[in-house]
Amino acid sequence: MMKRLVLLPGMHGTGELFSEFMTMIPDPKHIEALHYPPDVGPSYSQLLGAVQFFVPASDSYFLLAESFSTPLAIQFAATNPPNLKGLILSTGFVASPVTGLRRSFASLLAPILFHLPTSQVAIRHFLIGYNAPESLEQSVCLAISSVRPGVLAARLRAVLACDVRADLSKVVVPMLYIRATKDRLVDRNCLEEIQAILPQTRVIELDGPHLILQREPKQSAEVVAQFMAETL
Repeated sequence: MMKRLVLLPGMHGTGELFSEFMTMIPDPKHIEALHYPPDVGPSYSQLLGAVQFFVPASDSYFLLAESFSTPLAIQFAATNPPNLKGLILSTGFVASPVTGLRRSFASLLAPILFHLPTSQVAIRHFLIGYNAPESLEQSVCLAISSVRPGVLAARLRAVLACDVRADLSKVVVPMLYIRATKDRLVDRNCLEEIQAILPQTRVIELDGPHLILQREPKQSAEVVAQFMAETL
């Protein structure tokens, strides 16, 4: 029987955007998505407690983290949890994916960025691609708008300040990295940084934008299911 799969969401912190992906995984009753509190816990250290509370206490499981949650998943896996059998990172990073002047600019914008109206152009450009279905755009807009702007700003600052390279070196379970070839937020350098620390990381590239699990749910689910089956 397939081991359980626990999903950690992107910066929006909601599990709804995993819905189609979850239906593509065999035996979907063994999949659970964590929802972060929409008004508290903006830092990785605060959210780590939520992950520790949510994962199965006795059953074996795999942990899949998307984008924002990938440093959090690495921090958790570095503690060598007893029932964790594998770690899956989708469009992930171990240090800020935004560097140089862009990082400084993003830090300055963070307090006001999420108080502005949600830009459909920005969502398509950075997250889902210009040819994404309108229904996905609406779902992403709804997920973002469900979280207070201040919390989103704090989570952005957490991303810009993160550095879990030391934690990654302590991860002992098998790891899969899913890279989106058209990702405009997390580039190949982020993957190369991970490979420099854990060269045994398995890498699968899928053609699509940053939210690859949402744009290509069937392909993504097949990749994840295969990794889990081979790691049993």
